[in-house]
Amino acid sequence: MTIRIIGDTFYSDRLVRFSYCDPAGIVFYPQYFVMFNGLVEDWFNQGLGVDYAHFITEQRRGFPIVSLSCEFISPSKIGEIITLGLKLEHLGKSSMKLAVNCAHQGVERVRATLVLVTMDLDRGRAVPIPAELRALMSGFGEGRLDIDSPSEDD
Repeated sequence: MTIRIIGDTFYSDRLVRFSYCDPAGIVFYPQYFVMFNGLVEDWFNQGLGVDYAHFITEQRRGFPIVSLSCEFISPSKIGEIITLGLKLEHLGKSSMKLAVNCAHQGVERVRATLVLVTMDLDRGRAVPIPAELRALMSGFGEGRLDIDSPSEDD
């Protein structure tokens, strides 16, 4: 898997694996949602430099999707390398709106808008985005050189 940060967008390349596909060899649509969640985790870990697992296990903060809209434009097939892109569109008090897309060789496959909320996992309710995380998200892409680097395989 290779990640890239170009301007204010975080990109991650992924191999379409057999386990993502239906018997016809195309991505079974719920698998995109699993990939989107992985993309958010990668953005935290590699784009923002924040340990996502630490937020869950130590700080007891989660980031569940509370709203999702998605358009499936064209199928992705087993063996393809697809590129997932993530851009922060809006940062609220406790929520964030993300634009996510998927393409193969420049051809758009899927487009989605996700709204995630910062949640206290012990109390089961929304809480404000921690100040240090808000600062990193607000400044994402500003004054940053474009980055293209390999990362761990998903």
